[in-house]
Amino acid sequence: MDKLLLIDDEADVRYSFERIFGGDSSLSLRCAGSGEEALQIIPQWRPDLVLMDIRMAGLNGIETLKRLRESDPKTPVILMTAFGTTQMAIQAMKHGAYDYVLKPFEVPRLKQLVADALHAARTMRQVVSYQPLLDREDYDLGIVGRSLAMQEVFKLIGQLAASDVTALITGESGTGKELVARAIYHHSDRSKRPFLAINCAAIPEALLESELFGHEKGAFTGAATQRIGKFEQSHGGTLFLDEIGDMSPATQTKILRVLQDGVFERVGGGQPVRVDVRIIAATNKPLEQAVAARQFREDLFYRLNVVRVRLPALRERADDIPLLLDYFLAKAGPRGHVPKSIHPLALEALQRHHWPGNVRELENAVQRAMVIAKGDVIRAEDLPAEIGKPAQSVPVAHDDIGSLSNKLFEWARGSKSFRVIAAVERELIANALRETDGNQVQAAKLLGITRATLRKRIEKYGIKRETSIQ
Repeated sequence: MDKLLLIDDEADVRYSFERIFGGDSSLSLRCAGSGEEALQIIPQWRPDLVLMDIRMAGLNGIETLKRLRESDPKTPVILMTAFGTTQMAIQAMKHGAYDYVLKPFEVPRLKQLVADALHAARTMRQVVSYQPLLDREDYDLGIVGRSLAMQEVFKLIGQLAASDVTALITGESGTGKELVARAIYHHSDRSKRPFLAINCAAIPEALLESELFGHEKGAFTGAATQRIGKFEQSHGGTLFLDEIGDMSPATQTKILRVLQDGVFERVGGGQPVRVDVRIIAATNKPLEQAVAARQFREDLFYRLNVVRVRLPALRERADDIPLLLDYFLAKAGPRGHVPKSIHPLALEALQRHHWPGNVRELENAVQRAMVIAKGDVIRAEDLPAEIGKPAQSVPVAHDDIGSLSNKLFEWARGSKSFRVIAAVERELIANALRETDGNQVQAAKLLGITRATLRKRIEKYGIKRETSIQ
């Protein structure tokens, strides 16, 4: 349950909040009548979000905010003011407030602002480990993987955490790009300052600049007040720009200026705003191709691509699937009855699947199987139909089989060894590896066998590493 603290010296305002949020079973609301009272409550109660009036008797909102930020810089604070001018609120934003709202409140906007701030609070408090996870107790909110590809990712996270350079995370959708961004943040020197994330593809182009840079009152229809954007909100901290490849050229130009000079202007404004923000960007698009097609600024690409972290697709690290399954089962454990293990045939089906949706698709499939499973074991039948099906062989006419068999027999007869089956099997495996550029997961799928079986055959027949590239 999220804990919400309201600080206001007006009894009517406190009553209004109790009516608005008191019936929400997911929230615990507590009120304080002054800044002094709030500073006594906060260390013991540890709220997830603070809403506070600026003008109060005794310790005003700005002074209370300063003291709160000194002891707990990660708790979001939303400021409230009853005055048409918001200069005092904007001044307070510079001291670390999450946002501000004008009295009287528009209840839907207030609720949405509270929900957004609570989500940001949860994100900032989640600790992400970049060490390879070996024990079940280490899985909590960690990046799971033992494969060589993930080991390289762990190393880069550690190196990036020790510096302050811009990073570009690339990888297919569902590979965990935001998780890696948060891991970099949590292990960096900026970990005590805000971490905010914005999906550039999920916000309409007309609104994206306002979300990032804020806007002045009257900048466009509906801009009734001045708004502080994500750059100012994350001052001193880290801003994660997901799917940056979908950003418009105009917004790209503003982002480039911030990276170069640390300065931007709000939409509709003329005054420069200076911020200190670390940028971590991510994309599932090939930006080099976008640059060549003049869809993405070349100078911005080079500014973002200081250090690149490439996240492997799940099919490239199928050996991590058992570890991921263990993690998903452990994470779901406290929530009622859930299966405790995976049947070997179900595991084989999961390792054989191509996983176009990557880890996100795997987690969804496992969650579905947990609901469908009738006992303590997830069986192949419990998996989605497209995953639980056995490998399909290509139908071949009987005459073709006979002709192919004769040709293979003659070929084997001419070789030094007359062990036909072994000779044919070795050649099929070698050809499958060449066909898939050495990708063992894809080669195993092509042959209709598991990757573990393929590895045993590679060792058995001594197939050279240059044929079986990882």
